[in-house]
Amino acid sequence: MLITQSLKLTLAREIPLSRTSYNLLGVASFTALTALGAFVWIPLPFTPVPITLQTFFVLLGGAILGRRLGASSQLLYLGLGGLGLPIFAGVSGGGLSRLVGPTGGYLIGFVLAAYLVGRMAKKKKANLWSLMLIMGVGEGIILFLGTLWLACVLRIGIGQGLYLGLIPFLPGDMVKLAAAASVCYGMQSKLTTSSNKQ
Repeated sequence: MLITQSLKLTLAREIPLSRTSYNLLGVASFTALTALGAFVWIPLPFTPVPITLQTFFVLLGGAILGRRLGASSQLLYLGLGGLGLPIFAGVSGGGLSRLVGPTGGYLIGFVLAAYLVGRMAKKKKANLWSLMLIMGVGEGIILFLGTLWLACVLRIGIGQGLYLGLIPFLPGDMVKLAAAASVCYGMQSKLTTSSNKQ
């Protein structure tokens, strides 16, 4: 969607690619960025859930790629990690055990969040505040599924689940979603300006 148009504007003169190639490049790029975001992590001593940069790329990918490609980028990320590539946050690497472990709900939430953000952000002229609201919904999906899964896996009550899986992450996640919305809005503005000049 937006990534196809952006890539065409920046690369079309240099590298002739088909629409399918642009789509594949977009999916692969956000899969790789999500994986790289896992390496920017801060462990917290009281919870098995680390702070990462991943949600920034999940939300941005959904908004830029659209629902189908955004979700595909996250499914590819989960598939590669599930096969054992060490691309999940933390020191223990990848594997299926990570998908069913304490942080599995957050990982599954990545797919749903990318899909929903992509679906809601399909308007070409979404303003910054609406993008922040859309990404807030996506972030809420990730945190809801992650906290619920965490509470089930650790067999703890919802109150302790909120303490371990939601509350510590709210300030940082607000910053990440605001940053993702700003980047997306900036790309849309640049795309609109470039299109008007042609």
